[in-house]
Amino acid sequence: MVSAVPMDGGFHLGHKVRAQYNRHMQQLLTQLAKFGVVGVIAFFIDYGTMLFLTEVFGVPYLASTTIGFIVAVIFNYLASMRYVFKHKEEMSRRREFIIFFVLSVIGLGLNDVLMFVGVDLIGVDYRITKIVVTAIVMVYNFITRKIFLDAGE
Repeated sequence: MVSAVPMDGGFHLGHKVRAQYNRHMQQLLTQLAKFGVVGVIAFFIDYGTMLFLTEVFGVPYLASTTIGFIVAVIFNYLASMRYVFKHKEEMSRRREFIIFFVLSVIGLGLNDVLMFVGVDLIGVDYRITKIVVTAIVMVYNFITRKIFLDAGE
């Protein structure tokens, strides 16, 4: 008769792999939650700046959304690299900021293109479009920062 459980402790090895996977998923969920908190604050900075500039000063929405995005990125860099992502020891802070900045410029391009498409091409109000666009750019931000900046395992 052939046993379904290997005699060499394979069952135990499977348990270790499962425990390691669970630990990794817990760390990822914690990181996502921290990213979410930082992201919500950054969203209010971004969205509030956009609304304030457009509604109070009549700044066109593409200019105000760009300014709001840049202000939020500065906050996001400081908060994310302190509370969300683990600094890669082999990477200088200067290089870290440059990578963060380049990823953010790409995110800004994505933000502005999607805003233009939503508002000017589809005809959705800029305030609603900004909420949808922010969710899309947030996913891009987390994935790219996790890949290029996070030293966590």
